[in-house]
Amino acid sequence: MSTQKILITGSNGLLGQKLLALLGQDENIQIIATSRGTPRAPLPANAVYISLDVSRADEVEKVVKLHRPDAIIHTAAKTQVDECELNPQDCYLQNVEAVRNVAQAAAQMRAFLLHLSTDFIFDGTAGPYKEEDTPNPISVYGKSKLEAETLIQSIKGLQWAIARTVLVYGYSPTLSRSNIVLWAIEALEQGKPIKVVDDQWRTPTLAEDLADGCARIVAQRAGGIWHLSGKELMTPYEMVMRIARYFGYPTDTVERADASSFTQPAKRPPKTGFIIDKAMTQLGYQPHSFEKGLALIHKQMQRESISKDV
Repeated sequence: MSTQKILITGSNGLLGQKLLALLGQDENIQIIATSRGTPRAPLPANAVYISLDVSRADEVEKVVKLHRPDAIIHTAAKTQVDECELNPQDCYLQNVEAVRNVAQAAAQMRAFLLHLSTDFIFDGTAGPYKEEDTPNPISVYGKSKLEAETLIQSIKGLQWAIARTVLVYGYSPTLSRSNIVLWAIEALEQGKPIKVVDDQWRTPTLAEDLADGCARIVAQRAGGIWHLSGKELMTPYEMVMRIARYFGYPTDTVERADASSFTQPAKRPPKTGFIIDKAMTQLGYQPHSFEKGLALIHKQMQRESISKDV
């Protein structure tokens, strides 16, 4: 079997790290891991790391020409929704211009491009959503991600796929940012009072499941748009209550709240979530249940605390 070269952008992020761990197990794959700065996670034996700023077209072109990947998984993005609202220029640079750079380099080298997108391209009035539903973003972040999708589809000669996802969660000891599950575990463990939204609905996605879905799309060169998320539609409040139940934490510090009680610069879609039948049928994608996702995180956290004690 011939070796396949896969370039990952944003390899320091949660999804990037999970892709490294998954693809690192396949000796027929050679990984070019790229991110800003130095590598955060240990690199598998079949990976090299290159510091790369995807918003610089010259850097992207140079790296892609040098390594000539068969496929590129573009996970790098500015995903802080409120920061995007407050700084639309930087959001546009990271989420649209950077995508143009990567997509043009991919087209030039005839590499298959898998681009990561989001449920925030929808307005949240009719979720959960199928791939062919009409987008209508209500935030700067959502608009930037939809513009990137449109851009990818307009580039001549580009072989592409778009994987949209929802509220990604997971554990890694080297993350620079938290996510809803890690935030809830920490707050519940410390008995901190927390207000959690109960009038927004999502299908939260375990990072390992998302990495698996991405690997399947690349392995099958499955072009087009794919919805990859968990199966279960729930509110953040319900997520926190289920986390508390799983880990055995008291819930008297958890306060149920409406989205209107938070002052946030960016609007959030009230009800998104995905219908994932296409990915399950055509890719063989099978996400964990929420509790099984928590069990995996629990095991990873225990393993990490043991290794710290040794």
